[in-house]
Amino acid sequence: MVSSTLRSRRRAIATGEAEPKGWLGLAFILPGLLFIVVLFLVPLVMTVWMSLYNWPLLGRTKFIGLSNYAELIGDTQLWHSLAFTLLYTVLVTAAIFLVAFPLALLVDRPLRIAGFFRTIYFMPVVIGFGAASTLWMWLLNPDSGVFAQLLRGAGIIDSAPRPLESFWPALGVVILMVVWKTAGFTMIILLTGLQSISNDVIEAARIDGASVWSRFRRITLPLMRNSVVLALVLNVTSSMLAFDQFFIITQGGPENRTISAVFSIYLASFSSYRLGYGSAISFALLVVLVAISAIQFVLLRQRPEEG
Repeated sequence: MVSSTLRSRRRAIATGEAEPKGWLGLAFILPGLLFIVVLFLVPLVMTVWMSLYNWPLLGRTKFIGLSNYAELIGDTQLWHSLAFTLLYTVLVTAAIFLVAFPLALLVDRPLRIAGFFRTIYFMPVVIGFGAASTLWMWLLNPDSGVFAQLLRGAGIIDSAPRPLESFWPALGVVILMVVWKTAGFTMIILLTGLQSISNDVIEAARIDGASVWSRFRRITLPLMRNSVVLALVLNVTSSMLAFDQFFIITQGGPENRTISAVFSIYLASFSSYRLGYGSAISFALLVVLVAISAIQFVLLRQRPEEG
């Protein structure tokens, strides 16, 4: 049987006949390759090309080389937006983990009702950022919003607060909305890591007298490390690309202090009508995100030392 198979393969090679499985594999991966080329590589090449031009929204384009990138270095507003984006990324990522980790531990129980709570906690994830931001704008409206009416009806306040008029309250509102919307997704990733841990390992540590905190710190957390890293990188990347929540809720205010990096791209491209400069900012931000992906790859390849 084996010899006949080998003879048929040699005959196919000698006659130049291609094996059907090779073409079948190519047929399966071709749609994915076309998807990557059309939706990623072509826009990437166009972005780099446009960044080398003075490209107004209307009018003639002019090749200016690396002038847009040179302008990037001295753009004070852009650096402020990058600093704000980093601050927002750190704060919102920490807040998401502070909520998602307890939720994952809570629903990681062999109870029938646990599935119900998983669904409830995950439901906000399916709402788009634009819709979620609009919803929270309505809830926080100082004149007709639900929160204002409840607080006034309970006699707690005489006039509704206006958190969007100050920097830190406005940032807090955005972070609260993002945590409400995305914590469920992070919870599912962390829950996957929790469920990959054998109960025998946890039970052995409990029998040995390890406390709950000790079991979590020395056993649970190291064993779900890959899930933690994945959730961390996804949240950091998403936060670095934040736009909808600032465009809709704060509109960059107060005093342009909540303009994110992607918001800067929008302003350069569609407010100042400088598509070339906006493309340069886009490519610079892409470099930062590629660096984050590289860090993710390195962290996922590492393994805890056996001891």
